[in-house]
Amino acid sequence: MAKWGETIRQFEDWDRKNSFASDAVLFVGSSSIKLWPTRESFGELPVINRGFGGSQISEVNHFAERIVLRYAPKVIVFYAGDNDMAAGKSPKRVFDDYREFVKIVHGKLPRTRIVFVSIKPSGRRWSLWPVMAQANKMVEDFSGTDRRLIYFDSATPLLAGDGKPDAKLFLKDNLHLNADGYRVWTRLLRPVIEEAMRPSTKKR
Repeated sequence: MAKWGETIRQFEDWDRKNSFASDAVLFVGSSSIKLWPTRESFGELPVINRGFGGSQISEVNHFAERIVLRYAPKVIVFYAGDNDMAAGKSPKRVFDDYREFVKIVHGKLPRTRIVFVSIKPSGRRWSLWPVMAQANKMVEDFSGTDRRLIYFDSATPLLAGDGKPDAKLFLKDNLHLNADGYRVWTRLLRPVIEEAMRPSTKKR
């Protein structure tokens, strides 16, 4: 966890010098969160971005007190698991780590809603897609058991007609989304977040 120390301290330094909204929408997770221009994409919402590239779910859990709970967000948009699978973790391990994240959050913030952005397919990690899809299914089923949890299918809109990742939505590294890819995610995710922000939201 030491490799993330400086990044986490930078977040804390920003917090000391700036104010952040109460009842915010917190984006947290790995590089797909870090690289997402969330302020520009969701300018009408009180957004906080705490993505740190290369991170795995267990690392988000480790730093949750410092980069999640302190903000008491109304909604959390969570993306991680991609790097976990690339590191050889099983779908069950990824699912268990996500359940631990939910437990950490709801232990302190029982009203916070959590949107799990499903692990995305990519050209570089296409060989891992079958196990990624297994992890996604576990999280999707789990999300159906609690109205505070929402599963967002980020994968389907990134696939081309042949069922493989659409290269037009990715950077040249064939791993991270480009601006067009983020526009697709933003367009589809915005109504999900807006619904989650409403007090009367019902289970999807």
